[in-house]
Amino acid sequence: MIEDEKLHEEAEELREETAEDSPELQEHDRIGELEAALEEANSKALYAAAETQNVRRRLEAEKQQAATYAATGFARDMLAIKDHLDRALAAVSDELRADKTASQFLAGIEATSRELDAVFQRNGITRIESKGEALDPHKHQAMMEVPSADAEPGTIVDEMQAGYMMKDRLLRPALVAVAKTPE
Repeated sequence: MIEDEKLHEEAEELREETAEDSPELQEHDRIGELEAALEEANSKALYAAAETQNVRRRLEAEKQQAATYAATGFARDMLAIKDHLDRALAAVSDELRADKTASQFLAGIEATSRELDAVFQRNGITRIESKGEALDPHKHQAMMEVPSADAEPGTIVDEMQAGYMMKDRLLRPALVAVAKTPE
């Protein structure tokens, strides 16, 4: 191996000595250097173009995400209004519903609630199903455990507050009670 390196070095020295006196060899060496430089420049240009394309794709994806989820904060705020409407409607007694004046007022509140549901649906906001489902820590937040002989342990038996998704993102987890084995 050492002999090969020594021979290679001697050949290189001989070529350099010969090239000094021969313009053709000098030109050949210069062309080789230029070709190597051109190849390196092409490689760098291809790398830069690929990097630019990657940045462009990344920015497009971020722009799409921003546009899709721009209303997330507003949607979370609207959930509180939906909760208040639902609680108000749930608190109305049958006696009050029978009253003609109150029933007209309630019809307006129910229409507002339905319209809010329609707006949610148009914007990809959906209610998370909870009651009877297995606890999913990505969608539900267990607030308490309730002894239950009727439900499997880990199954949701009550919902204190509805949870919502916006497309594939969690807006708010459902606050739930989970069944546990009776003692």
